[in-house]
Amino acid sequence: MKKEFDEENEWLKVKYQKDVGVNRIGDNMTKDKLCMIDLFAGIGGIRLGFEGAGFKCVFSSEINKHCIETYKANFGEVPYGDITKLDANIVPNHEVLTAGFPCQPFSICGHQKGFDDTRGTLFYDILRVLKAKKPSAVMLENVGHLKYHNKGKTLKTILRHLAELGYKVDWQVLNAKDFGVPQNRERIFIIGSQKRFFDFDKLEKTHGRPIESILEESGNFEYLQPEEYTLIETPRRQKSGLVFVGYRNKSIRKVGVRPNTNHLSRAHKQPNRIYSAKGTHPTLTSQEPTGRFFILHNGRVRKLTITECFRLMGFPEHFKKVAPKAELYKQAGNSVAVTLIEELAREIKRQFFFNYKEISRKPTTLVVE
Repeated sequence: MKKEFDEENEWLKVKYQKDVGVNRIGDNMTKDKLCMIDLFAGIGGIRLGFEGAGFKCVFSSEINKHCIETYKANFGEVPYGDITKLDANIVPNHEVLTAGFPCQPFSICGHQKGFDDTRGTLFYDILRVLKAKKPSAVMLENVGHLKYHNKGKTLKTILRHLAELGYKVDWQVLNAKDFGVPQNRERIFIIGSQKRFFDFDKLEKTHGRPIESILEESGNFEYLQPEEYTLIETPRRQKSGLVFVGYRNKSIRKVGVRPNTNHLSRAHKQPNRIYSAKGTHPTLTSQEPTGRFFILHNGRVRKLTITECFRLMGFPEHFKKVAPKAELYKQAGNSVAVTLIEELAREIKRQFFFNYKEISRKPTTLVVE
């Protein structure tokens, strides 16, 4: 195992010292651009957002083979593989570390055990890189439920460890529908800097858009036949912007289901709901390999296309989709809203790197104990 570890890290050293040219180890700025790294990169949604804000990505890491192929097709590079085998000292210097890491429980929370609190989790590998490279700022993304995970202990542990490394850390749950895409998608963003707390109130939000604004005008659409679904008589717009209009007539799970709620989707096992294209779409999930996302548009019910799913995530039209169809639906559902990330990146640049004058403030949502 040690030989395999050494060989992979030697490959990384050669890649970034010779092949990348201006992105050599030791450079924090590349052609006047701030440098960032893309850990748990997926298909590169976070990278796209940061590049849109003027950052330069100097390192990426991803282990899923299908995501790696998509990443390579779009960015012309192969991300480093298993981050647990990464020698953190070889990672190029950078100003911002970004990571959309998996949510995992910690074996010990709040007992001041240092890195031992997180050992065995992938967050531990983020800490290893932060400790070795000491970037000026860090941005982490996760599911909104993280704030409740393990009764809040998981988030508290994350915040405490970042603070122990010298970062002033704050967090907030943001919704993609407030940043230019018609999808009700809540995600938590944890942002820290060695200089100051991030002010989430400075983010520029936009008015909501309907699903119909991102739909393709023509194509080989998968329509449902009228006998395959039921439309309700009085659909109403929810606070989230969703307009539930009906459900598919499919066999459904009945165990543990409350009366008169059989048509509702639960834990991605019953994707039977149909939404109006006049409203917002619910969260795309990574557990829908068949893309069972149905909308009512122009009087007919059809499935969203791959292109429409990527548009719901804010991906540009030129983004190359090279994986099998089932993987593409999962990749869209597992990515980030690019437009939201770009706005965060612009504010990170403005607040942390360009003489931003901040009124003395305390983080509004910090829960470090």
